[in-house]
Parts: sequence; C-alpha cells; structure tokens
Amino acid sequence: MTGDFCTREGAQRIKQQIEDYWAERGRPVTINLVQGPFLASMRSARTDVRSNMVNGVPVANTENFA
Repeated sequence: MTGDFCTREGAQRIKQQIEDYWAERGRPVTINLVQGPFLASMRSARTDVRSNMVNGVPVANTENFA
C-alpha cells in the first residue's frame, strides 16, 4: 500500500521526501527511522520517522539526537 507510512518502506519514502525538500533549500536535516514495537491496534509493528527539526523546520544544530 503506497499510502501506508507506518511500514519500513513507507517511512523510508517520507524520510527521503523530507530530506530532498530541505536539501533543495540548502538546509541540512537529520532523520532517523526507528523500529517501533508490535501494536495490537494496528496488528503490526510500525516504523517511526524522527528528526532534529522543531515545528517542521531544521534547527542549526545537526548533532545526532538518537
């Protein structure tokens, strides 16, 4: 399913979109994919997309936060 951003593949697609968007604007952004636990409500595990952005904007400090 192409609209499912909770899968590893979907999370990878959105990670790439965010990185490409900010790279075009000359702003570095750090994004990590974190494997989440199995959730009974979703009937699957999920992959979280985490970044060093604040309110959707990259911060000046690109130190790894994970």
